[in-house]
Amino acid sequence: MNKITKLLSEQEDNYIFPFLWMHGESEKVIREYVNKIYESGIKALCVEPRPHPDFVGEKWWTDLKVVLEAAKEKNMKVWLFDDSHFPTGYANGVILKDFPELRKKFLKINQVDYHGPQRDAGIIVKWHAGGDRNSIMTVGIDKAQMQKEGNESGEKIIAIIAAKVINYETIDTSTLTDITAYMNDGVVYWDIPAGNWRIFTLVETFNGGEASTEGYLNPIDPKATQVLIDTVYQAHYEHFSEYFGTTIAGFFTDEPRFGNIKGPNAIIGKTEMVLPWRTDLLGLLETKLGKKAKVLLPLLMANGTTDQSLVRYIYMDIVSQAYADNFTGKLASWCHDHGVEYIGHLIEDNNAHGRLGYGAGHYYRAIEGQSMAGIDVVLHQLLPGMDEDYFKTFTSTGWDGEFFHYGLAKMGASLGHLDPKKMGRTMCEIYGAYGWSEGLNLMKWMTDHMLVRGVNHFVPHAFDMAPYPDSDCPPHFYAHGNDAQYRYLPLLMNYTNRISELLSDGVHVATSLILYHAEAEWSGEAMLFQKPAKELTRNQIDFDVISIEMLKEAKVLNNQIVLHGEKFQNLIIPYAEKLPLTFMKLIKKLLSQGAMVIFLEGYPVDSSEGESIEAYYTLFENKKSKQVQIVSLKELSGYLRSVGSYEISLSHPSPTLRYYQYRHGDDEVYMFFNESPDLEVETSVTLQQKGYIYSYDAMHNRLSYSVEQKQNEIFIKLSPQESCLYIVTEEKLEAEKHSTLKKESQIDIEGTWEVSFSTAQKYPDFESEIKIEQLENIAKPSLYPNFSGTIRYEISFNFLEKKESNYFLDLGDVYEIAEVFVNENKVGIKIAKPYKFEVTDYLKEGLNTLTIDVTNTLGTMQKDYLSQYRVLQPSGLLGKVTLQGYSLNRNG
Repeated sequence: MNKITKLLSEQEDNYIFPFLWMHGESEKVIREYVNKIYESGIKALCVEPRPHPDFVGEKWWTDLKVVLEAAKEKNMKVWLFDDSHFPTGYANGVILKDFPELRKKFLKINQVDYHGPQRDAGIIVKWHAGGDRNSIMTVGIDKAQMQKEGNESGEKIIAIIAAKVINYETIDTSTLTDITAYMNDGVVYWDIPAGNWRIFTLVETFNGGEASTEGYLNPIDPKATQVLIDTVYQAHYEHFSEYFGTTIAGFFTDEPRFGNIKGPNAIIGKTEMVLPWRTDLLGLLETKLGKKAKVLLPLLMANGTTDQSLVRYIYMDIVSQAYADNFTGKLASWCHDHGVEYIGHLIEDNNAHGRLGYGAGHYYRAIEGQSMAGIDVVLHQLLPGMDEDYFKTFTSTGWDGEFFHYGLAKMGASLGHLDPKKMGRTMCEIYGAYGWSEGLNLMKWMTDHMLVRGVNHFVPHAFDMAPYPDSDCPPHFYAHGNDAQYRYLPLLMNYTNRISELLSDGVHVATSLILYHAEAEWSGEAMLFQKPAKELTRNQIDFDVISIEMLKEAKVLNNQIVLHGEKFQNLIIPYAEKLPLTFMKLIKKLLSQGAMVIFLEGYPVDSSEGESIEAYYTLFENKKSKQVQIVSLKELSGYLRSVGSYEISLSHPSPTLRYYQYRHGDDEVYMFFNESPDLEVETSVTLQQKGYIYSYDAMHNRLSYSVEQKQNEIFIKLSPQESCLYIVTEEKLEAEKHSTLKKESQIDIEGTWEVSFSTAQKYPDFESEIKIEQLENIAKPSLYPNFSGTIRYEISFNFLEKKESNYFLDLGDVYEIAEVFVNENKVGIKIAKPYKFEVTDYLKEGLNTLTIDVTNTLGTMQKDYLSQYRVLQPSGLLGKVTLQGYSLNRNG
């Protein structure tokens, strides 16, 4: 197998490019940090200018030249962060300074109710334009001041629409009437009919959006994006064109958004907010809705008796595509023309990815132009055990644990799998802003979480060159020598690169497709795609998440849906009240070609456009029991197994076991990961195909086997947070013989432990020796609650004779990195469970010495703000420590 040959000869590619935060440091410091990144097993980096005082100024060009030269000397790649402020879209302040007309523009829909009948009613609307309420109310009736405020605000009324009120939430769509023509000098003179009527004043404005991105470019305006290109992209090309496509790999975009409101809950029609807008957007709406478009605009905010789904769907369809074309697509095109790639991610948080506000309307559209799929996890969004529902944490609204654990990575990896442009690549910005208490142990868990879902490129957050301790989103790697775990970082980075190599350049193997829910949510009530994703994940049935546009590219061959080399046995449609007609027609086509479709909880009741879909019900019923099924969410996994739609089966239910299957030609790679923080997994796994089965230890880069014959069963025993990899192949590979062992004996290592301490700066010199009889938390208030660094444990024990074939030292609980020495010989290092070391070759008869270095995190010392959102773990060796003897298991 070519991939294994490449790995065992240590020729794997690089899949990691951490942020390097630039503050205007000296050349010496910059070169030191580039070297520290390289020493960590990382062969690329991404320069992050957010803290730099002179982005795209002379100091920036000088500092970046140092980075590029230092990287070039080591054959490293450099990615360029594409703005001076987070998120992307500030354009280094040029929009606000020189092109204010290209700022984010919005449609504001103000609503006021009046009672009729009232002849010759004068409805004052002038105050709806001219600035925010507080500034307007201080103007009074001074016409000159009013005019000044109005001019400065840039607001203008584009329509006044009236409609009869059914109730507070609903208007009568049939009564929508354009009364703009009756406006005179800011007052509408109109005969209000009998009943209660709502007057909608539609205002084009630059005001009312998210405060933190005020003055940012309008992402649906190509002229605004061009300013970003001219200011940042072209400027870098003009200074460093000779590095483009060689040392410079491309540009990185960070969390651009519509920014029309703060937060992730910006669902069209359900949240009071201004809406993304462009002056010609009404004309675009009219191409889809006809001349009635203007009069229907109030339904973007208010519920109507009819047409609300149509208007909201059409609006979201237009603005999300406009974002894709005029922001992502335009930047991607520039990068392509200049020989570099374009990557990055949105704010996907708490389902924002398919909405306005923090989102860009549609995840798959928004980053369709990028060279890789991209996601990120920050601020404790992903935590072991927090996968059931929302949980209270950093944000007042909490994090949606179900989305972050079951939806996010699969959404990103699916785009990487299914879009040919991505070439199987999905990137995750990872580890950021968890606080100094985050160490390599949690980082490995997060890395495995991503890898086992198909993410194979990583942007660690971050190498920060500011003086330690910098409060800007820790933890920071190396930290000017204060990070005691830094010396172990290559273990995790090499591990990540090796597995990423195995999970690249091939084909993901899964049996189901799950429809992405964005269009359904625009139109009405919708089940989020992570609901079935969770059900399948916990039952080891793998899948990809697909958008409607991507599904259009699929073919059906032998009843399987085929897309970009992947084959799926069915399409699962999360419950949707309404879906677009384009999708319904697509389903009809797929069914005619032999595809299997599963509707969760029932069929849609209508189309997004409001047209009847009764004809499709007849089609579905005709195909029922063979190609079309209605299945409850709870019964989904059982149903799929009943029809053979799965790749692996377990001897024991293991809801915390995750798996991923990846194919290279005739060879299969399987990754298994026990995601539980506290439960062990023990089960046999039956595969669909037989072959020679090899175990690959990615931490130590070793290949082994235990059975010489072809087989299709793997026995898995995984400690909490432990992962493993297997290769199933038709050919025999050169590998170590791994014998199955049976535990025969156990000796408790007890007595007086000599304990000493070393900070990162002083290591390997130890001091402050104490003696303890019982292993306990060194960070207890009565001991060393503020110590961060390495804790050394030393003890001697008697070993009489080697009766067994193999001996293992089990350390029990460790917090959190353990390095073991027996008789002054280095045995090995573990950064995660199980903390178990083979010591057979290091033992001698008689008195043996045992030294265990345990390195904790900087969280114990810092106890920083961000660390409060996760339990501060104990420090040191908690045990119990045992020496276990094993014999060869002759029975297998």
